[in-house]
Amino acid sequence: MKKILVTGASNGIGLALTKKLLAEDLEVIAITRSGEIADLMNDNLTIIKGDISNEASINEVVENLKKQSSKLDYLVNNAGVGVDLSEEVPTGDLMRASFDTNTIGTVLFTEAMLPYLNDGSHVLFLSTAMALLRNVGPSAPAYRMSKAALNVYTVMLSQRLAGQNIIVTALHPGWVQTRMGGKTAPVTIEDSVNGIYKAIVENKQTGKFWNVDTAKVEAY
Repeated sequence: MKKILVTGASNGIGLALTKKLLAEDLEVIAITRSGEIADLMNDNLTIIKGDISNEASINEVVENLKKQSSKLDYLVNNAGVGVDLSEEVPTGDLMRASFDTNTIGTVLFTEAMLPYLNDGSHVLFLSTAMALLRNVGPSAPAYRMSKAALNVYTVMLSQRLAGQNIIVTALHPGWVQTRMGGKTAPVTIEDSVNGIYKAIVENKQTGKFWNVDTAKVEAY
């Protein structure tokens, strides 16, 4: 049975993806800040408490994986924040909050997970098409920049891990009906998660940007 780790698994896309993966008979390690997922129990689900914006918490997740002797076939970096989506002027607080989770925390968590990846595994980062240069607008400066930096890391990491045949993918999950995306967003969580799952199992082009809306890779 393939094993997959998902961060930010307690709500929104992360929770829906966790349920989808369990339905597809994968063994799921779910990372949540509380160490719990309400009303979800499954023999193939392990929930670990972890906050990727906190290095001590990342180390605790690593210790948990050591105890389980866990090796991963897939790593989905879903945890993220969008604290300035309706803002146009960047501030120090908004920049720090965005980069701490979306970039720094995600990068450090991924680096900590590298020893636990099987050769031929797949690392995915939930990014956004808003961070692509051709789509840049005046709003959400901290969110866009933090995700743009994550896209750069995706390409860099793909080159580092090429010798291990590890695929690294940044992906746009769509504008989704979540707490962040809002109720009027055009993409349902179910459709987004189905598209993410397709990227997980089908994309073989490392270092690329996968758009769930089109189900294919696109230029950065």
